[in-house]
Amino acid sequence: VQPAESGGRASLPGAFLRLTCAVSRLSFVDYAAGWYRQALVREREGFSCFSGGDCATDYADSVKGRFTISSDKTTNTVYLEMNSLKPEDTATYYCAATYYLCSIAVPEDEYAYWGQGTQVTVSS
Repeated sequence: VQPAESGGRASLPGAFLRLTCAVSRLSFVDYAAGWYRQALVREREGFSCFSGGDCATDYADSVKGRFTISSDKTTNTVYLEMNSLKPEDTATYYCAATYYLCSIAVPEDEYAYWGQGTQVTVSS
């Protein structure tokens, strides 16, 4: 089981970007998908998640109102829509899967499966 992220690229401030996370070999209703990001010289930050079983979502204050997480059960895919990108959103974005329900409070250690990451760079 390995989530696979895609969609990261260089963008201008204020732009829109959508990231995709494809999760294989795991039943959609049995896991929650989380999005993390890590910028240079900063700790990895978990900022959004989605539970396949109850369709719950959660967001960190740093992205609330700008980022939206959604899913497609038919393809076992989770999306992250990012609006009004800022230079401080520059980071490597990771998708991870946990058997816990979605909550920003779920520790990073509880995510058993991680993708390789996709780079998002926001710069003028």
